[in-house]
Formats: sequence, structure tokens, C-alpha cells
Amino acid sequence: MANRERNKKILLELVKQPDNNRCADCCASDPDWASYNLGVFLCLNCSGVHRNLSSRVKSIKLDFWEDELVEFMKSNGNAVARTHYEKAVPAYYYRPQQDDCAVLREQWIRSKYERMEFTGETKYPPLGYTTGFYEGILWKKGKDNGHFHKRKFVLSEREFTLIYYNKDDESKGPKAVIPIKDLNATFEPDKIGHAHGLQLTYLDEDHTRSIYVHHERAEEIVTWYNAIRAARYAYLKTAYPTGSDKELRPKITRNYLKEGFMEKTGPMQREPFKKRWFILDSQERKLLYFKGQLDAEELGVVFVGTESNGYSVKTCVPKSARGNKFKCGLAVETPDRQFVFMCEQEREQREWLEAFRQVISRPMSPQDYTIEANIRRKR
Repeated sequence: MANRERNKKILLELVKQPDNNRCADCCASDPDWASYNLGVFLCLNCSGVHRNLSSRVKSIKLDFWEDELVEFMKSNGNAVARTHYEKAVPAYYYRPQQDDCAVLREQWIRSKYERMEFTGETKYPPLGYTTGFYEGILWKKGKDNGHFHKRKFVLSEREFTLIYYNKDDESKGPKAVIPIKDLNATFEPDKIGHAHGLQLTYLDEDHTRSIYVHHERAEEIVTWYNAIRAARYAYLKTAYPTGSDKELRPKITRNYLKEGFMEKTGPMQREPFKKRWFILDSQERKLLYFKGQLDAEELGVVFVGTESNGYSVKTCVPKSARGNKFKCGLAVETPDRQFVFMCEQEREQREWLEAFRQVISRPMSPQDYTIEANIRRKR
């Protein structure tokens, strides 16, 4: 008969081992669940996805483990599972982390264990994100209203473009041709109001444009996301021919460091404060601000450089406070002017301060100086 306490002790020792001490799927620390038919250790969130896959899941600490199941876990574990289920993950395929949205984590798990996409076996028909060309219908938010409409999108790795059509009649040509060069894709389910909401951002004549899309099927929207990443990766391989995968991966797509509403005043700090939606793009060192969180085009942009180049951030009390409802101020100093923002709560003020300091503390690259020059030139 199985010894409950002995088996629990063995499992607790196994989960402390390297590779096992993080969730097999999202890398969350200290997993306390396990799939005893796959032999992997999991966090609570990923264990819930596994249950929906009919994977057999138990709590390490709370459930009873039979001797044979413990032996199976001893002979397997996360590292052994990865050699099979993650044998051939493409360099561009996004591996979700614990803070990523649910649709990304769920589809990663399904692609590994249910669809067996990364075992190295040839798939036919080939997976959509591997072909270099992908087309289909996405629901796209209209530029001037909150309604979403079905639009055809076409992604071409050969042309390095993403295009979409406004109506069913393609004879009039595409509504927009978006270069892969400046395209970013990031999941924004809460902001868009859909569990599969995806934000596509690109440069259009030095202005940042955003498109908000979703698809009803989770697998389809994640396929679009990884198809875009595949095209971006192919572009980066041409733009940085000597770059390693480790160097290129962070450049493929990026999540934004911080987003949220703040109030902003003008350059003289006597103008009324106005509520704006802000996005801090750490990789591009840009603070973008919009009238609303789903606007298609930004109202303005602030470059965030380093302290040695005249940039800093601190808490502040504004000279004038006309029109403001928020009370927690911070000032971003640049070589050209001081920007004053107001946060609604002290917690948000602390988060914005930490986010700005994180960008300011990072050395600038040659590309950063080019971005800075272009933004200062536009003013």
C-alpha cells in the first residue's frame, strides 16, 4: 500500500530540482501541481488548462499519490518532456510566460501536447505560421467608432507586408499596406474587450498607428500572432544578418512596459490638465499618448533617454492644477522641456516612476539616438 507521507516527500524533493522548479509551460516558480500522464510539474493556472485537455492532474501537496505514479514522475519530469514535446519549436514562436494572457498560454499548451506541433514530424497541411503566407478574416475596429467589422488580411513574408481590405470588393485594392519592418503585435484582451484581442502597431509617416483586431477562434488568433512573428523574424534575419537568435528574439514583437491613464498639461504648465491614455514602449524608448485607449493614432510622443543625456523622472507638485482630477504628480525631464503628468493613485505613481527609471537606466544604442533625433526634429 502506498505511503502517503513518503510519496509526498519524494514529490516535494522532485519539484525542487532544476527544470522541475518552474512550471513546464509558463515558467512560473514553485509549481505545486503535476500531470501524471505527461510527467510534468505545473502551476495552478496551467494545470487548469491541462484539465480541459483531459490531462490527468493532481496537487503535489493535497492529493494522494500511488507508488507507480510517483515512480513515473521520478523517471520523467519537465526536462525529459521538453526533449519530446518541444523538440522543434521555431525560433520565432512565442513561448508564453506566467503574466501573459490566457489565450496565449492555453494555445501554447494545446500546440505542445494536443496538436503535437513541435515534435519535429512533418505536418500536412503545413501549419499556418510556417508557410510564409497567411490570409483570413479578422474582426477589425473601425477608426472612428467602436464597431468591429470583418476584414480580409493578407500576410506575405516574401513581400514583408501585412495588408487588409476595407470591403469585400478587393478590386479597389487594399485599404492599407503595412511594412513588416515597423510592425508590432501584442495581445490586449482587457483593453480591446475581447479575450482574443490583438493590437497591431506600425509607423505611418512618422506617426504611430494602431489597429485592433480579434477572432472568435483562439487557435486562429494565435496562429496570426505567430505568423506575424515568423515574418518579423525573417525580416530581422535580413536586417541583422549576423544577429543570433538570442539577439533577435526580443526584437520580433514586444509587450509594452506600462500602459494606463494619466493627466497631462502643456509645455507652459499653465494649460488645463487633460486625461490621456499613455503607453511606455521600453524597447523604442517612447512614451506615446492618445486621447482614448483604442485610438488609431497617437496625439504625441516623448522620447525617454538616459540620465547622462539629460533625462530624469521624479515626483512633483505642479505649478498649476487647473482641470485636474488626479492628485499624484510626476515630472519627466528631457533636454527640451519638462513634462508633468498626474496619476490617480499613489500606486500608479510608483509604477510609472519605476517604469520610467527602468528605461532611463538602460544605455542607449545607436538606433536609439536615431529615434531621438527624429522625434526632436518633428517638434
